[in-house]
Amino acid sequence: MTIDLSDYETGAKFDGDYDEALEAVQERLARIQVAHIVHGRRAIIVFEGWDAAGKGGTVQRLTANWDPRYFEVWPIAAPTEEEKERHFLWRFWTRLPGRGEINIFDRSWYGRVLVERVENFATEKQWRRAYDEINEFEAQQKEDGTTIVKLFMHTTQESQDERIKKRIQHPWKRWKTGAEDFRNRARRADYLAAMADMFELTNTRWAPWQVIDGNNKKAARIAALTYIADRLEKSVPMTPPPASPELIALARSNFGADFEIS
Repeated sequence: MTIDLSDYETGAKFDGDYDEALEAVQERLARIQVAHIVHGRRAIIVFEGWDAAGKGGTVQRLTANWDPRYFEVWPIAAPTEEEKERHFLWRFWTRLPGRGEINIFDRSWYGRVLVERVENFATEKQWRRAYDEINEFEAQQKEDGTTIVKLFMHTTQESQDERIKKRIQHPWKRWKTGAEDFRNRARRADYLAAMADMFELTNTRWAPWQVIDGNNKKAARIAALTYIADRLEKSVPMTPPPASPELIALARSNFGADFEIS
């Protein structure tokens, strides 16, 4: 199914009480994480999108109520010299989740067909080949029992510019912005072309893309977190396993024979 980013540019405000909605979806996500832990399931959440589109703020709220022992956030930057000497997917294999874990990628292997394509860090042969390599990589994870959730945070040029301006003017936020943001801004048309190909060629049934209208931050956060919760809930039993006989015996020997366990 074709994805047109212009369909995600209304910037409509969140319709409801944001604080209540955020608390509700975070509580739901907390239960979902526990379900992954106790049932030994794995999941990958991929965030792609424009600079200043709200990826970091969404990740922060996504993990706010999670047990830090069972998730990892991987902020993906340019590959190191060691990583450049290997296949581009090698560094992502080493960051995949283990049993009971949910790993989050703030940017991902899609850099091969986005920034590396646009900025000529990869040859045309390399980035064209990468679409099939990515699809096969994601299919392998799916077949091995790992849920994949992919979100693209979209903003218009106008919204992005306003946020970059505010970052530069804020002494504790300007570290987030650098020369690469302006380089990417100057090549927006090239990035849009690369994104169109990415959506067309990697929007698979086992790992579909979801675009989030990021022009209103609060609405975007609720939309993104709700989508993640919906996708993860479908892939893990949401009923807790019964207490083991050993645990029941221990509890009753310490707290009394009439101790009740639901």
